[in-house]
Amino acid sequence: MIADGALDGVDVVYGIHLWTPLPVGTVATRPGPLMAEPDEFEIEIRGRGGHGGLPHEAKDALVAGAHLVVALQTVVSRSVDPLEAAVLSIGQFKAGTARNVIADSCKLSGTVRSFDPRVRELVRSRMDDIIRHVCAMHGVDYTFEFYEGYPPVVNDPREAARVLRVAAKAHGEGEVRECERIMAGEDFSYYLKERPGCFFFVGAGRADGSSAPHHHPGFDIDERALRHAIKLLIAVADDAAAEATQA
Repeated sequence: MIADGALDGVDVVYGIHLWTPLPVGTVATRPGPLMAEPDEFEIEIRGRGGHGGLPHEAKDALVAGAHLVVALQTVVSRSVDPLEAAVLSIGQFKAGTARNVIADSCKLSGTVRSFDPRVRELVRSRMDDIIRHVCAMHGVDYTFEFYEGYPPVVNDPREAARVLRVAAKAHGEGEVRECERIMAGEDFSYYLKERPGCFFFVGAGRADGSSAPHHHPGFDIDERALRHAIKLLIAVADDAAAEATQA
């Protein structure tokens, strides 16, 4: 879209994400880094299958994978500066075909989240070291693929202040807050690399906090949030336009 001219003639950009962790009517954002860069990885371990009663004749890919899951948990806890932010989560582990057969292969996949490219490279490097040594210890081969995701969402401080100011005027101070950074990712970051702007959250959850989280099978929104979001987006755009006209 950017290559096709979506930002031609555009001075500032704004984006909204309905967010069920916040009660409906709440507005939240922050200056600077807001959302992380969401990277993904895949690991395939290749051993030699065999009879479950004769493990010495096999090279157990499942055991190697299990050791790897545990070892990779040390990347963030022991290699990343605790004052930085990073996440390494393994979401899939697939191995084995029967109860009495030693697995000849194991596949793992997951996600890495960070805000700083230097942290991303540190995590990737440590993962590579750990995977190589764990697999060597178990005598198995492997492949490791790391896929870089979107850049982090980084809000322009001036535009973030505008959103918070306009939202406070429209909804009241009690429903507007500066939020913490969030480890979810968002491709609006590409726009923010090209133009100053702000990405912000509009609450879409129940007041008692019982709404299902995003990506949950029971996910739903309070549809009143749609009205709040549209009104706020218009108000922010009007405020920016009025400022530009005065300038």
